[in-house]
Order: sequence, then structure tokens, then C-alpha cells
Amino acid sequence: MEGRTVAALAGLGTRLASLKTAASAGLQRYCTNTTPTYGRTSVYVKEAFNILDFDPQVEKAILNPDREVKVNLVVPMDNGEVNMYDAYRVQHNNVLGPFKGGLILHPAVDLENMRSLASLNTWKFSLLNVQFGGSKGGVAVDPRSLSEREMEKLTRKYVQALQEVIGPRTDIPAPDINTDERHMAWIFDQYSKLRGYAPAAVTGKPVWLHGIVGRDSAGGRGAAYATREFMTRTLRRKVAGSTFLVQGFGKLGSWAAQILQQEMGAKIVGVSCSETAVYNEDGLDIPALRAHVAQGGLLKDFPGGTGVPNDDSFLDLPADVLIPCAVDGTIHAGNAARCLHFNAVVEAANAALTPEADALLRQHGVPVLPDIYANGGAVIVSFFEWVQNNQNLQWEEDEVKRELDRYLTDAYDALIKEQQQYGSGLTLRTAGYMVALRRLQRAELVRGHS
Repeated sequence: MEGRTVAALAGLGTRLASLKTAASAGLQRYCTNTTPTYGRTSVYVKEAFNILDFDPQVEKAILNPDREVKVNLVVPMDNGEVNMYDAYRVQHNNVLGPFKGGLILHPAVDLENMRSLASLNTWKFSLLNVQFGGSKGGVAVDPRSLSEREMEKLTRKYVQALQEVIGPRTDIPAPDINTDERHMAWIFDQYSKLRGYAPAAVTGKPVWLHGIVGRDSAGGRGAAYATREFMTRTLRRKVAGSTFLVQGFGKLGSWAAQILQQEMGAKIVGVSCSETAVYNEDGLDIPALRAHVAQGGLLKDFPGGTGVPNDDSFLDLPADVLIPCAVDGTIHAGNAARCLHFNAVVEAANAALTPEADALLRQHGVPVLPDIYANGGAVIVSFFEWVQNNQNLQWEEDEVKRELDRYLTDAYDALIKEQQQYGSGLTLRTAGYMVALRRLQRAELVRGHS
């Protein structure tokens, strides 16, 4: 971070009259139909930069990662052959604290995607006031092609190759796509063998191995709390009795649906996944649906609803709020028009909306709660686990829930304050990035980086 030039904020009030024009121009300038993943994240950051009127050199410094690492992992396979896998770790910005980000195992992993997701973590941590900097790592591999033993070897090789740039005070990995508490336990063990006992070197560990209670449901609980703040404080609607479509029924979507229904009185009328979907206008019994899926059942075969297609026609079903909880880019230029009947969209999954889709919804007045806020539950509780490990004590589940609620409520306070400063023309997404950038710039100034 040395060598960065940081300029003071200037002339913010003068931009109020042209706010909507600047936002529209920013999207038109940086969006194309082929916007790559890294570019998608930069679109929103640059839009916020346009409004804040930061110095171009500051923009360049904050957008670019601090470090990018690519290594080749040589892994002996069960059949006696030796395979080589490309592995990455991108560390975006650590002005607020040590780097933090998940580990992805997927054939599509590449440097560009790691850059985008690392930078998104930076903005997310800053908005949520979590004292971390953004990073992300991955290995280009199809995990289905690996045995359990090969998976463990690959994970340990990753730690061995990157031990100089990860650690409890440097960069803390966490579960992500196709990784879970098993992988985190292997990372903890391997890092401890190489560098000394360090449970805080990784989060997402099993509860009984220095993990934290409530981590499994954290993403969904965070999305539910975020939805509550959005509906009650911005939309002026109650969660209880409102109808929801949940797109994606993995860990994130299933927990969000259950907590919204059981703890807040929401009516979940439709749920989809990559294979099928189910609908019931009177509301689905989410705990029963989760049990059905856990036993190997398909959504369309759930006796408490009617099977429906899981293609774009799912978006035509009547509901008040859509919550995309699946992979990135599920709402795009080709299907965003089908979302105009919703009263709001909660982007619970990272980058669920492309910039083109976000622009169309904005143009037609459909409020969007952005991923930079709505997807914050897991990273907040991951921070709690790191704090817990450094304190060498175990938090109670009620404390985890209470503190998660407080962090998300405080972050929404910051969003509302930013909107009030500029007026209703400022979307929550742009407000979120503006809050994040202000905090990053303030930290740079106070730490004296120049």
C-alpha cells in the first residue's frame, strides 16, 4: 500500500443536482453486454468514484490489488499419476486489517474472477465495519474428479505453497464454493505444522475444532436480517405476510427462507434450485422442504407444493420480493425484464445481478438491496470466529446472533445516512460503495500512506 496517493474529499455537495445523470452515465460508460466478472465489480466502484469525485490516481490505487499470486500445485493421485493444478490468491487491500477471503475449488477459477471477488470483499468489509481487507483464493479443479484423499493432498499443497502470504495476521482463508469445514480443518492442521499452532489462521472450522456456533446459518441469517432492515426502513413494509421467491436453495437460500418464515412471519411461496422448482401460493413449509431435500428429494416432488420449471419462467411467478441466492449473474440482461413486477429484489448472492440487469431495474424503479450488504452475514460471523480464536474462548450462539444483528443494523444506518445526504436518487448499491470508499480513504489518511 506504500506509494498510494490519497486525496481529501472535496466538492461532494456540488454533485447533488446531477446525481441521477452521473449514475446513469457511469453505468453506460462501464457496462457492455460482455462485461467480465472483474469489470462487473468495478462498474459500481467507478460509479461511486464519479459521485465522490476522487482523484484518478486514488481510484487507480484502490481498484488494483496489492498482491496477486499464482502457483502450480503438484499432486500425486491415487492411481500413481501426478497432476498439476493452477492455484491463485489475490490480496486486494489491507488498510483496514488483515486480508480475508474464501477458497474456491472449481474448473472456472482464474485470476480475473479472483480479482473481482477479492475486491468485492474489500468493499463489503469496509461497509460492514469488519476489520479485514479483501482477498480470495482458488484452485482450477473439478472437485468431483478427486477422491477424499486427493482432495486433502490438494488442500495441504495449497497451504504449503502459500504459507508465506497467509496466516492469522496476514490473510485468513474461509470456506467458499466447493469447500467446507473439512478443508478448513486441513488448512488449520497443515498451517500449524508448518508455522506453529494457529487456530486463527483459518475460519469456517468445525465447531468442535475451534469453530463458532451459528456459522452454518450465518449467510442466510444475515440475508434475513438485511431483508428486514430493507423492508421496514426503506420500503415501509412488514416482512410478516409478505410473499417471497427464493432463487437457489443451497445453504444460503434454505437458511434465509427458514429464518424469514419462522422468525419473521414471511410467506415463502416459491423456491428454485439448479434442477427444479416448487411453488405454493399459500406458502411453503420451509423446514419440511429442507428435510425433503436433505433426504434426497427434488423440489418439484415436494408434497406441500406444485412443481414448476426452474428456468427463467420461475421469475414470472407472483410474489412481493425476489431473493436470488444462487450463483453470480442469474439475473441478467436477458431475463431482468421478467423481474419488473416485484416490489423489490434482495441480492443475497454475490453478483447475482449483472450491471445491465441492475440498470434496468433501476430505470423502472424496482428497489434493489445490493450484495455488498445483503451477503454480509457469513463474513461477519467469520470475523467473530477469528476474534474468538484470538481470545481463546467460545462464544454462545445467542451472542453470535445478537452481534450479527447489531453489525447489520449499524451498516444499514450508514446506508440510510448516505442516502439522506444525497437524496432518493442515490441507490442503496451506490450508497454502499460510497460508504466503503470513504472509510478506506479515511484509513489511508490516518495511517499516513502516501
